[in-house]
Amino acid sequence: MSKLSSTYFRSLRPCLPGRSIQCQRQSICMRPNKATAPGRRCFTSGARDRAAVGVFTPKAAALFIATGVGLFYYFHYEKQKLLEQRQKELESRSVGRAYVGGPFTLTTHEDKPFSDKDLLGKWSFVYFGFTNCPDICPAELDKIGSVLTPLEKDYGTIFQPVFISVDPARDSVSQMKTYLTDFHPRIIGLTGDYATVKTTCKAYRVYFSTPPNADPKGDYLVDHSIYVYLMDPNGQFVEAFGQSSTSDEVVERVKKEISEFEKETGRKV
Repeated sequence: MSKLSSTYFRSLRPCLPGRSIQCQRQSICMRPNKATAPGRRCFTSGARDRAAVGVFTPKAAALFIATGVGLFYYFHYEKQKLLEQRQKELESRSVGRAYVGGPFTLTTHEDKPFSDKDLLGKWSFVYFGFTNCPDICPAELDKIGSVLTPLEKDYGTIFQPVFISVDPARDSVSQMKTYLTDFHPRIIGLTGDYATVKTTCKAYRVYFSTPPNADPKGDYLVDHSIYVYLMDPNGQFVEAFGQSSTSDEVVERVKKEISEFEKETGRKV
């Protein structure tokens, strides 16, 4: 038997207990021949174990942990940034609001007292006009009615529409009651003496041209601001809708404001 053959057969002997570690890690190769022996590569059992482990070395493990920690702090930072951004938005909404509204006490078309406190707890639409208005006031009151119908269908009766007269000389309680029969039944008409009406208009930044000594039987027109004010359940001004605002636009804006209010307070009203 040649020297190469004896070497080959010795490599096939099993390692017995107690033999050296060198035996346990011995090379296992295919039978060499003249064609393949010179370039044949042999793998030890230890090399196979390392191949099974793959690239998960201590360095890779450290990199994996570092990446995990980095991601944790990144997402924590992003969450905190979003919370801070949200807080700034809330602050800007509060700071950016116009100071509109204030205390008043007037009389309803049902001859009952009504104050600014009665607006609290509901989303209020406040409009200033007069019953002898030929076209603009009726159009705006109709708009309020067309806004209320879909909103109350979705949210219920959480809205309070009021119509405040800027012509107290002619708009008596009985006149207001008769006039409002042509509009949405939930609209409350408010009137009072000249001084009270003037104070209320000033609080809502409403301009009106009625003179203090107007003749109740006179035939005159009143120039006034044309806005429907949206007030939130806390009595805070939200938005002023002009003539150019359509009913659909008002509805969408009110829904958005209710959603924002609910996010801030956890309630719709």
